[in-house]
Amino acid sequence: MTTALTRGAAKAPAVLVLEDGRTFRGRAYGAVGETFGEAVFSTGMTGYQETLTDPSYHRQVVVMTAPHVGNTGVNDEDPESKRIWVSGYVVRDPARTTSSWRSRRTLDEELAAQGVVGISGVDTRALTRHLRERGAMRVGIFSGEALADEAALLARVQDAPQMKGADLAAEVATKEPYVVPAIGEKKFTVAAVDLGIKGMTPHRMAERGIEVHVLPATATAEDVYAVQPDGVFFSNGPGDPATADGPVSVMRAVLERGTPLFGICFGNQILGRALGFGTYKLKYGHRGINQPVQDRTTGKVEVTAHNHGFAVDAPLDAVSDTPYGRAEVSHVCLNDNVVEGLRLLDRPAFSVQYHPEAAAGPHDAAYLFDRFVSMMQTALMEAERA
Repeated sequence: MTTALTRGAAKAPAVLVLEDGRTFRGRAYGAVGETFGEAVFSTGMTGYQETLTDPSYHRQVVVMTAPHVGNTGVNDEDPESKRIWVSGYVVRDPARTTSSWRSRRTLDEELAAQGVVGISGVDTRALTRHLRERGAMRVGIFSGEALADEAALLARVQDAPQMKGADLAAEVATKEPYVVPAIGEKKFTVAAVDLGIKGMTPHRMAERGIEVHVLPATATAEDVYAVQPDGVFFSNGPGDPATADGPVSVMRAVLERGTPLFGICFGNQILGRALGFGTYKLKYGHRGINQPVQDRTTGKVEVTAHNHGFAVDAPLDAVSDTPYGRAEVSHVCLNDNVVEGLRLLDRPAFSVQYHPEAAAGPHDAAYLFDRFVSMMQTALMEAERA
């Protein structure tokens, strides 16, 4: 429940209440009212507009570790989707003025216009350290008429749904299929299963001559192959991969047929499940645009963009036998050894846990789209020879 922000309400008192009882007081930022979600932190120093509009943040309250937020305002070119998806927003020092020729309005105004309840003036360093020690947890932000006795607010936070077991992909995905045309000469057709896709992802493929057919999260294998794809893509998205039985079934059908396959983020977790691996919830997840990952196929270390709270449970240093041939971990996070990528050795399929489209940067992982193109080229040549 939120109420629209007035200019005078920007300084209204606000309180953030974590499910373990710790509270932080500050001022209203964005809309005034109340909101609930999972408290997570993002370590990016820029790209807040892309973060806010990433569907993977659905039902999450994002704490920005960078102290100054909103400096460049909000423009109409950078959103990754048609709306802000975060449930709430927490910043320390919001910009007093914007400083960009591209800015059309302030971040405060945009949050208020879209009904996103936020809080500013919070010690985000202390809050981030708390989440690192205790783990991501449920949280509520309250301001205006929603303010009440802290014990009552805590009870409401503890009644909110948890992220574990949440089935959210269909809530953020497109309801109807649409096509992103290739830029220049069309070379391939890709069926992209939208589990919470970001706008830059099909654009990166279109730049490489791919016509992208974006399909709803509820798409069946028949829907996928109705577009006669040269490759199949599974996108990022929110929620617990343990609930995604439908997409796992579709991916297994793709693996059976041997169509080139590429998955990112949620798509990596779907591939893990399709291969028979488990998934688990990380203590506080990886979010931001400065996460170090090693590509084990090349030895190269990349700085990458992340947004995930779940990971695949697969052996790091062994080749695994799966129903679709041998599989191995292709990428690993250098901070904590979390699985960051999978690849099949006997079929054309691979995935990564991070976001190689990386709107707002970094672009170290852009080569993965080229790897997908090469995979489709090889499959096409083999089909012609056959």
